Amino acid sequence: MGNVAIKAKALIKWFGEGETKTTAVKGASFEANFGELLYIVGPSGSGKTTLLSMISGILKPNEGSVLVEGKDIWQMKSDDIADLRLHKIGFVFQDYHLFPRLTTVENVAIPLILKKMDWDKALNVALEYLEIVGLKDRAKLQPVKLSGGEQQRVAIARAIAGKPDILIFDEPTASLDGDTGRKIVEFIKTKILNPDRCVIIVTHDSRIYEYADSIMKMEDGNIIGFEPQHIIVTHEK
Repeated sequence: MGNVAIKAKALIKWFGEGETKTTAVKGASFEANFGELLYIVGPSGSGKTTLLSMISGILKPNEGSVLVEGKDIWQMKSDDIADLRLHKIGFVFQDYHLFPRLTTVENVAIPLILKKMDWDKALNVALEYLEIVGLKDRAKLQPVKLSGGEQQRVAIARAIAGKPDILIFDEPTASLDGDTGRKIVEFIKTKILNPDRCVIIVTHDSRIYEYADSIMKMEDGNIIGFEPQHIIVTHEK
């Protein structure tokens, strides 16, 4: 496996036409590496989520390319992109996207079921991932019975259950208090990140900047800075 997980080249994305045309991302180029926790930061409306959607195979750019493990994803057929997202990229949304009528363990089992795993086996595997995030004892509860931090950890368990090479978080601490938010990101850094996985976090929460290996700054659709960070929390071996 090469060191570069994602390579974005001159990405441009606009919405609307004519007088209503708005360019959300303006020629963004960057690389994200395996073994790295990369933050994409900037104010609301700076293009962070649009960029995230393009590099994860959700939103097609108007111009530019995205190479995931050396393959240009936007030259693929739609079915192949969907397959790549199922097997290679884990996405944790800001509002978790947990199914309210399913139990915690059933929520985590969903990507395994999509991969055609037997239901009973999927539940057993899901329990293993709930144990990793410290929630095995909450397996039979529905999301409404969990705290915000616990729901976030369920979403993480579901994302990593598919063993993705690339894990992407959209504002993981937005709805959490400072202490819980730091614990979640410290957990990501020490338990989820490894030399064969790339983790990208979009955030505007400066309280968690200390955990980043690199920080990429965006403003008005442009990448305006890229800074290696002093690593505060090291990878657990």
